[in-house]
Amino acid sequence: MELTAALITRTYAAIAPATIRTPMIRATRLSHMLGIDLYLKLENLQHTNAFKARGALAKLLTLDAGARKAGVIACSAGNHAQGVAYHATRLGIPSTIVMPEGTPFNKVQRTADLGAEVVIHGAGFDDSVQFTLDLAAQKGLTFIHPFDDPVVAAGQGTVALEMLEQVPDLDCIVVPVGGGGLIAGMAVAAKSVNPGISVIGAQAHLFDAAKAQIEGFAPHFAGATLAEGIAVRQPAPANIAVIRDHVARIDSASESEIESAVFDLLSHEKLVAEGAAGAGLAVIKANLAQFKGQKLGLVICGGNIDSRLLSTLILRGLMRDGRITRLVFEIDDRPGQLAMISRIIGDAGANVIEVIHQRMMQSVSLKKAELEIVIEARDQRHVDDITGLLRDAGLSVRTAQDL
Repeated sequence: MELTAALITRTYAAIAPATIRTPMIRATRLSHMLGIDLYLKLENLQHTNAFKARGALAKLLTLDAGARKAGVIACSAGNHAQGVAYHATRLGIPSTIVMPEGTPFNKVQRTADLGAEVVIHGAGFDDSVQFTLDLAAQKGLTFIHPFDDPVVAAGQGTVALEMLEQVPDLDCIVVPVGGGGLIAGMAVAAKSVNPGISVIGAQAHLFDAAKAQIEGFAPHFAGATLAEGIAVRQPAPANIAVIRDHVARIDSASESEIESAVFDLLSHEKLVAEGAAGAGLAVIKANLAQFKGQKLGLVICGGNIDSRLLSTLILRGLMRDGRITRLVFEIDDRPGQLAMISRIIGDAGANVIEVIHQRMMQSVSLKKAELEIVIEARDQRHVDDITGLLRDAGLSVRTAQDL
């Protein structure tokens, strides 16, 4: 079967009754901050909080009675797993999900909670696929691939049909790229509605396999990425062929850019998004001049970020913005010093969050002490004002940037 506009249209009608028509909103704060006209397709509000539920449902609906009774199996780091588990359970189909070692705990638990049997195997998606195929053959299960299947890609491509129904005059759509199913389906769908629309892919620089294949260079596989949902070493050849014909280009983003973009979505638009969606915004931020005067659509493809990882990301973002800062003092070891410092900080409108008073440090003289104070401030300018006041009072203070 070939991925075509007609297949996507038929799939759209088939999955519509059990699919959330997710909102398409203008990102008011980000548009103002970045100087562009940005619209966000909130697939993080889809069933199981990711677009993958569309493709999973599309494939499940094609199974005959015998295949439904035998059950299905999938291999996924999380979002495809949850999509298959949710719709399979809803349709009364047994499901087995193979998840790589190191998959965030919340994704493993949610997949099991949705009714699937979870098997942990392999260091990553590509390491787990053959095991999954062997298990499927052994047990007579139907394998549902997360991206290398035209029906799955068609289900994922329905995102573009909805986007262009909701905002018909989009000039460009930015789509995160892993195995290529989402961008292939969306590109075919979008071009069928508006041949002049531009589709741009977004990848993590650490996993830029699709970009490497399109542009002919050696890919970077250099460790763990925040965008683990698109950390794929081998995109589907069929999807690469579609990308060559329908996608303007694929850009990549660094880990720091992706982290900053996820924080921006949370801080400015109050949206919880995972790293894959962050890669899309990061690519946009790196190419603002190109998007001036255009109406731009971005797929917020999922919101299943590990809560512990998210908490760390938030704290790091607050520190980058100067809203949380660590101040380090070398003070005389005598009464009243801490009270004086706290009074200066409080009078300046900042809040003390944590205090560490250390007398045992051998890096300071015997009659001195090292004091660390974590403060909450408005921004970096506020921090600079506070450190100025502290130094005017004769105190030796260093900030995190000085250390």
